[in-house]
Formats: sequence, C-alpha cells, structure tokens
Amino acid sequence: MLSRADLPAIMCAAFASAGGELEERLLTALSAALAAGGEAGPVYSAGLSTVSGHGWRDTDLRVDWQDEPVEALGRLLDVWLPQREDYVQRGLDPAASPGYGVPGDDR
Repeated sequence: MLSRADLPAIMCAAFASAGGELEERLLTALSAALAAGGEAGPVYSAGLSTVSGHGWRDTDLRVDWQDEPVEALGRLLDVWLPQREDYVQRGLDPAASPGYGVPGDDR
C-alpha cells in the first residue's frame, strides 16, 4: 500500500544518513518516507519498537488515530529517550535503579 515503489530505498537512505540513537534514526526514516508520499491512503498511526538484547523491548511506542502520527511519535520519543536507560536499569536491577516518587516506590 505504499504510494511509490522506491519508499523502502528512501527510508534506508534516510536511516543511513541520520545520527543519534537508533530510535531517532528510525523516526528519521519514517519521516522521510512520509514526506516522499507515504502510504497510498491516509496515515493515522505510527509505531516504533527496538530491542537491545535484554529480553524485552527497550522502546515500544505507538500512536493511533492521529492526524499527524509520525510527528506525535516524535514528541513521545522526545519524552521517552531521556528516561529509557533508567527503565532498562529498573528491569535489570530494581534495587540499583532510580526512584520515581510514585506510590509504592520507597526509594
């Protein structure tokens, strides 16, 4: 359902030339594909998921039924990335992870 056959190549080129974290590079690839025509129909959802070998997804973000889902995904990623490693640490070693000040968090 792509609007044009060369979108995968456009995405790959954008990913290869992007800097930053893996998630940021993937978002750059999604944005490039959307700018080049995206899907044949309207795009209302976008997702981004990465795994780094811990046995679970380090990043698993999704936006559904938005008029600008890739932009909304970018905003979520801006909030998520600064805290990603803290959540990974919490999964690997809860006693050594930072506290978040939520009920039940005694740190």
